[in-house]
Amino acid sequence: MKKFLFLLTLTTCSILAAQTDSRIYDIINNVSAERIKTDVTKLVGFGTRHTLSDTVSKTRGIGAARRWIKSEFETISSDCDNCLEVFYQKNLVKKGENSRITKDVWVNNVVAIQKGTKYPNRYIIMSGDIDSRVSDANNFESDSPGANDNASGMAGTIEASRVLSKYKFENSIIYVGLSGEEQGLFGGKGLAAYAKEKGWEIIGIFNNDMIGNIKGVDGIISNTDFRIFSEPTPPTETEQQRTLRRFYGGEVDGISRQLARYVHANVKTYMPEMNPMLIYRLDRFGRGGHHRPFNDAGFAGIRIMEAHENYTQQHQDIRTENGIEYGDVLKHVNFEYAAKLTAVNAINLASIAWAPPAPKKVAIGGIVEASAKLEWNKIDGAKGYKIYWRDTTSPTWDHSRYVENTTSFTLEGVVIDNFFFGVAAVGENGNESVVVFPNEIIKN
Repeated sequence: MKKFLFLLTLTTCSILAAQTDSRIYDIINNVSAERIKTDVTKLVGFGTRHTLSDTVSKTRGIGAARRWIKSEFETISSDCDNCLEVFYQKNLVKKGENSRITKDVWVNNVVAIQKGTKYPNRYIIMSGDIDSRVSDANNFESDSPGANDNASGMAGTIEASRVLSKYKFENSIIYVGLSGEEQGLFGGKGLAAYAKEKGWEIIGIFNNDMIGNIKGVDGIISNTDFRIFSEPTPPTETEQQRTLRRFYGGEVDGISRQLARYVHANVKTYMPEMNPMLIYRLDRFGRGGHHRPFNDAGFAGIRIMEAHENYTQQHQDIRTENGIEYGDVLKHVNFEYAAKLTAVNAINLASIAWAPPAPKKVAIGGIVEASAKLEWNKIDGAKGYKIYWRDTTSPTWDHSRYVENTTSFTLEGVVIDNFFFGVAAVGENGNESVVVFPNEIIKN
């Protein structure tokens, strides 16, 4: 009996050990607040990064800023034996496209791709926005430092590439500075279209827009809270899919929502001091960000950002009125906090890039039975699979069962009517794919 209990304990410990990867802690420790501060300061130093600003000057305007970003990615690549493919991805936006495009402009994204060793055509993306603006969205001449919005997200993306370039991954990672966000999300639209044209398999995008402010206009100060915005279901779903959802559920289980849950769970595991807040919205109320064009194209995408915004420091002319300092200037950025949110991105990029692909087919059955049945396609390189389930009102996957050497399983006594279910593939190091909600019905 003692021997049996020892073996049972040993097996349990082995399973638990497989659920964490010690390299993730190293990634967290290697993110530098000082390097992020240096990069934010450099970006602020270009005066303005408005989409329509100067592209010729070596010291001012969006042209100088994007050339510097490209040079940083190239330097990082040279330090990792040219592990990054760095290039501009650009699109011409014609005058009059909307009221904020007052002249023809090339919207240039700065892209750095770290190719995966096993699945080079599968990509997980981290983005920051290059451009900035003041009160008048069409004013491309006044100083617009954009320290938090969004030099913080751009600097975080550069820093993540510095840290993760030291590792090899099975899946590809893209680090990108997107342009044209303030003028109409043009950089994201261009890159999403480019991904479609190239046939890239996009696992998802982490859009980082404002990750450096800890003091909200509501008076709350927090260096641990942050928000994860995600839409419930893809806008590209078919009428048949919408109809099936009425009968089988899944109103909050689209691919972007699963990506948000993945980030939430991973942070709870590796950075328990942080408080990730799942926000059940595409973005802030009536506002937009650069993950949306990817959602529009049918890709998973979420926005990661500070929890407590200060609107006196967003899209404002630099001035003082009634004792209030307006403007998105350097002194309002908390670099330790920006480093924490950069680490949030980096560990999730790494976890997904080290994980096997998610199952494409997950079938569910057990109608009018006492147990739920799951079936899924076999994944090359998966050590096992994790079956998840949760109460229908729960925002997170709260229960799980790990299985190996099978592509089907019956959860005895778990009634299909009372829960939602999903399946993830698990790799040798315990890294998991994003959970896949059932997309087929097992015919009894």
